[in-house]
Amino acid sequence: MGFTMGGIREFRELRLTARRGGRYGRNTASTAVAEYTGLWGWAVVPGTRALRGAGGAQCSCGVSACPAPGAHPLDATLEVPAGATLREAGEVWSQVPGAALLLPTGRFFDVLDVAEEAGRRALVRLERMGLPVGPVAVAPHGRAWFLVAPGAATELPGLLYRMGWDDSGLDLRCLGRGEHITAPPSDFGGLGPVRWLRPPTLDAAGGRLPQARLLLGTLAALARPRG
Repeated sequence: MGFTMGGIREFRELRLTARRGGRYGRNTASTAVAEYTGLWGWAVVPGTRALRGAGGAQCSCGVSACPAPGAHPLDATLEVPAGATLREAGEVWSQVPGAALLLPTGRFFDVLDVAEEAGRRALVRLERMGLPVGPVAVAPHGRAWFLVAPGAATELPGLLYRMGWDDSGLDLRCLGRGEHITAPPSDFGGLGPVRWLRPPTLDAAGGRLPQARLLLGTLAALARPRG
């Protein structure tokens, strides 16, 4: 589901309310959730937070040995669906104050995950070549996330093979169904906020994202281990 003209009007009204200090203005998370659902047509899931303590980062889920502190869903049943109105997004998020924003992969998009340095260099090359590039985020643990059309995770091994790449030797993977990424401006694992290197535009709304094969050659070439 993509954006609608009504959704755009609602989102503009929300931002105007925020500037005036209204209800939504006190909750920038709700504003971000509404943008993802209403403008870009993506679902949002509330995520856990990493809590800093004497023993290091711990997860708000309460599991002492959590394998992904602050980087996994808090309550998947509270997912804000794609196309949700601003009011619906705000009402759901009011139940999980402080939750991180997670975007599920595999439904609306897949994610090509590479080292941040390789991702930044690849983005420059891709834009110079005039190839279509969707949104790109950078996370504080040194990774870059390229949003591409769904299905890439399943196709990746075959695509790399046909291009002559051995995927076992590349610092490149694809996130698909059943996985999530932390969405800007949320904190990732207590390390700092995720940021957009190339933010979403209206070209990305309604599922209009590039096919992975268009980006893969450049990303693979820069994701090779340096020797």
